[in-house]
Amino acid sequence: MTDTLSFPDDLLKLQVELHRAHAEHRDFLAGLPWSVEPMQGWARGERFSHRGDVPDSPGWTDEQKERAERMRQELRDLSAAVVDHSYWATVAREDVVAARMLLKKQTRPDGVTPEA
Repeated sequence: MTDTLSFPDDLLKLQVELHRAHAEHRDFLAGLPWSVEPMQGWARGERFSHRGDVPDSPGWTDEQKERAERMRQELRDLSAAVVDHSYWATVAREDVVAARMLLKKQTRPDGVTPEA
């Protein structure tokens, strides 16, 4: 497989949207309390924690929970749209994984690390 495939415009746009949705979701979660439900924190000596003492978590508000679920649904929908795109039927089976990785690489915004 070559490092220069010609992906359809709609597939490229879907993948760009998927990158955007991942970044927004990651940023949103980073600003939330560490526990979805209210939970008491602990001192480093009580439980293993590489971060030191862990403060109490007030939990997420209902609005935060709803937004997180909407964002997860958007990620599922975009992921399904990319994976189910008709373009993949035109790629040799043994090349699909490499082509998928190339699509992700070609559309990833500068400075954005790959999704886990």
